[in-house]
Amino acid sequence: MKAAYLIKPNKIEIMEKPIPTIKDGEVLVRIKAALTCGTDLKAYLRGHPLIPMPGPFGHEFSGIIEDVGSSVNGFKRGDAVMLVHTAPCGNCAYCKRGLFNLCETLTKDMMLGAFSEYIVVKERVVRQNMFHKPENIDFEEAAFLEPLSCIVHGVKALSPSEEDKVLVIGTGPVGLLFLQVLKSIGVSVAVMGRNKNKIALAKTLGADRVYYSGEDPLDFTDGFGYDRVVECTGQKEIWLKSINYVRKGGTVLLFGGLKTGTEVCYDAARIHYDEITLKGAFHYNPEDVKEAAKLIQSRKLRLKELITDKFPLSEISLAFEKLSRGEGIKYLIEI
Repeated sequence: MKAAYLIKPNKIEIMEKPIPTIKDGEVLVRIKAALTCGTDLKAYLRGHPLIPMPGPFGHEFSGIIEDVGSSVNGFKRGDAVMLVHTAPCGNCAYCKRGLFNLCETLTKDMMLGAFSEYIVVKERVVRQNMFHKPENIDFEEAAFLEPLSCIVHGVKALSPSEEDKVLVIGTGPVGLLFLQVLKSIGVSVAVMGRNKNKIALAKTLGADRVYYSGEDPLDFTDGFGYDRVVECTGQKEIWLKSINYVRKGGTVLLFGGLKTGTEVCYDAARIHYDEITLKGAFHYNPEDVKEAAKLIQSRKLRLKELITDKFPLSEISLAFEKLSRGEGIKYLIEI
């Protein structure tokens, strides 16, 4: 089979590999659609601790079952499926506390290799986080299940009410997914970013107000401040600025990850006397995945509008070259 391998930063090679064999409880999926994401881009540009090099990469995908292990129930060869690339062990200290997204083995046992013709789906994922793809959902829409599960988890951490005004900082795929999920539950959302095309798309996707970086977004709240702020850029300077936009008693969700070892410093008086809540949000749990699957099936989200263009697997390097220049939002890699 053909598989894209990330050899080192800024170098991808298409390699010929044997079609993998499956163990009991696993399934083999022939990938139909795979999407690029910000984590893939970070790995491409500078490496990533969770994506070994050289090696396969990509983790947002959907496809058709090619082979099924003997103990698999509910799935058969030829089924179209939507899935994510991890599932919790259920046995560690965090899983026993219901903190499935913080499972001790979660990031050590991820399925990587969506930019390949075939991928083995681990037994835990088959059992917990794989679903039949409805016929009215395209494969590229189904491939959004993984990032959307992360957003669902983040919105739960944010815990907004319909009366809230939320500021989403960042107009990449994460920010635009946050916008759509928040609008789907009736929340007023302002979006701030620096790319005029992405700002325009945010407006098209339902943002109540849009701002360019450097503009003051507080006028949407009459100077009061936002009830909730979501940081989606993964940039230290934006992490620091985020609390400038939240009201007293408000919450800032620091969703865009920073490089390990990065330190940020906030005004202690602002945090303490204004009762500002700073939150992180990582990954998802099986319930988030189920909700994301239902959200995709509801057709409430305009997912295809986040796909800027498509490339065959043989031209995947072109997609990442464009992303590295800030061009586009997500690219569909057709396998």
